[in-house]
Amino acid sequence: MSESVLIERSDGVVVVRFAQPERKNPLSRSVIELLHTLADELATDTGVQKVIFTGTGDAFASGADLNEISSITGSLAAEFAELGQGMMNKLDALPQIVIAAVNGHCFGGALDLALSCDRRIAAPHSRFAHPGASLGIITGWGGTQRLPRLIGEARALEMFFSAEPISADRAFAIGLVDVVSDDPLGSALRFG
Repeated sequence: MSESVLIERSDGVVVVRFAQPERKNPLSRSVIELLHTLADELATDTGVQKVIFTGTGDAFASGADLNEISSITGSLAAEFAELGQGMMNKLDALPQIVIAAVNGHCFGGALDLALSCDRRIAAPHSRFAHPGASLGIITGWGGTQRLPRLIGEARALEMFFSAEPISADRAFAIGLVDVVSDDPLGSALRFG
């Protein structure tokens, strides 16, 4: 579909691979728009039973593209937040099982994407964070609602306010991820 996202389809499974490892796989506006289109297609595709998101290199995804965010002002900020929120809501509503196979860093908007999935499987070296507080921003893509529902308000506030990454083991211990696996994509393919 694009050079920054690779889509693989096989035997009722769609694997969506973020493919800009040199930039930590940012979720740019073009990636979010592409995922909107994909979610619309998948919503009515009865031949697909499972959708898996994963990254390349040492990152699942780095979240919103900070270069794009730095140029957003006023009403454009609300529109960009709505674009991301709408896409996350579409993923959350898909009839297929949707899995985040987290292969590395999962920060900011990428964590929001993982939270919109039904299951999260992480490699042992994966790290999770909402680093917005350290940048003077906060996620606008639904993570402020989904994270407390999943791990509880106190733990979510700690993640939001500290902006410190947590390990895959810690993420598992607090219920952020369902499984820690040396092969998150392989585990996701076998899931179900």
